Amino acid sequence: AALQAGEEILKVYNTAFAVQQKTDNSPLTQADRNAHNTIVKIVEKTKLPIVSEEGAQVAYSTRKTWKQFWMVDPLDGTKEFVNRNDEFTVNIALIEQGVPTMGVIYVPVSKTLYFADKEAYKVKNITHLNCSLPHLIQNAQQLPVLQKRSSCIVLASRSHLNKTTKDYINELKEKHQNVLISSKGSSLKLCLIAAGEADVYPRFSPTMEWDIAAGHAIINAAGGGVMQAKTKQPLHYNKENLLNPSFVAQGKLILY
Repeated sequence: AALQAGEEILKVYNTAFAVQQKTDNSPLTQADRNAHNTIVKIVEKTKLPIVSEEGAQVAYSTRKTWKQFWMVDPLDGTKEFVNRNDEFTVNIALIEQGVPTMGVIYVPVSKTLYFADKEAYKVKNITHLNCSLPHLIQNAQQLPVLQKRSSCIVLASRSHLNKTTKDYINELKEKHQNVLISSKGSSLKLCLIAAGEADVYPRFSPTMEWDIAAGHAIINAAGGGVMQAKTKQPLHYNKENLLNPSFVAQGKLILY
């Protein structure tokens, strides 16, 4: 579903596409709609409910009875898509009792796939849309790839580097001798944490559950975690309000 949605996204990406504004002033393109329709057509065969950013929102009175459901962001990073910087993804997660237990993130431009249930994997240069899972795992790199380095790498959102985030980074600089700050769009930040290519992603500005559910599942499977900034408890999904609290994503312990 993620691979086929990625192909639909690229068909629009390579045209002079139009951009609309949602009620929250976030951008919307035909690629968002096409990716949503593609994913729903495939995953609805599982008979599980679906919550998608681009789908009709389901009342909490109904959602709260679900034991399992799919959480989908058909095109995460629409701003990145509109700006044509290639840093956008397709996100699909399985939520079970409020916990993301499986996750898939596909990067259409680079044809890179991150996926996880009990273990996390990364596959580069995917050429076939109908790859079997054994074939993908055979050609995958298991995550994280731990590397010893002299710096702590912190990921920050280009458009959401607020004072709280800067204060958090300054605290890290007091703990670690060398802190490097890097920027990436969409859920790629979560992928880099899972892969061991970065250490910390603090987020103190609004995100929705579908923005990070797939990445959270992949980070968990790679030995890291995504914790609420205040309580230090793991993020919980399928809340009445699908807005996430502030959180910090961290990878598996790396020796500096």
